[in-house]
Amino acid sequence: MVSKDDLQTALKEKYGINKNISQALDKAECERLLDLLATEPSAVKLAKSFAEKNSSLGRNNAYYGGLRSQAEKKLEKLKVEYQELEESIAQIETSTVALESRKRQLELEQQQLELEIQNLAVRNSSLETTVSKLASEKEELVEVNDELKKENKALKNIIDEIRLKLTINLKKMLQLEDSEIRKALAKLFKSTQG
Repeated sequence: MVSKDDLQTALKEKYGINKNISQALDKAECERLLDLLATEPSAVKLAKSFAEKNSSLGRNNAYYGGLRSQAEKKLEKLKVEYQELEESIAQIETSTVALESRKRQLELEQQQLELEIQNLAVRNSSLETTVSKLASEKEELVEVNDELKKENKALKNIIDEIRLKLTINLKKMLQLEDSEIRKALAKLFKSTQG
């Protein structure tokens, strides 16, 4: 007894009818189709036309299936690239925000440094004025000190002279009698008064 599979194989080999087409038929229908094709040349022609069309459609399906597969792969690749670009853009935006924040911070620091430089320049100018004033005062003090040294030297000479006169006069007084000592002391007193 012949099986359905054997009948499908016969349809494929003799008339080019693929098993996927004959799969819908039961065993009895496969037998009747084989009998019909054996007796009717127009049915054979029709079956071959269907088989060729089916083969062409199969090739087209395979071709377009391959194209679809390639397109799906490209689409997946593009989706991955798009996602990577989205992530990259997000990172760049985050970096941009961080850089803008750092830029503002540096600008603020620069302003603070410029203000500090201005303050230091004002302070430096004030210190230069103070140094100039102190230098001028130092010169005046040196002049006054030199003058005082001269005056001190003159006073010392006067005092030395007074001491010398006093010593001489005391020595003379020691040689005099009491009344003469009083007169000499009065004279000495007057000389010390000016």
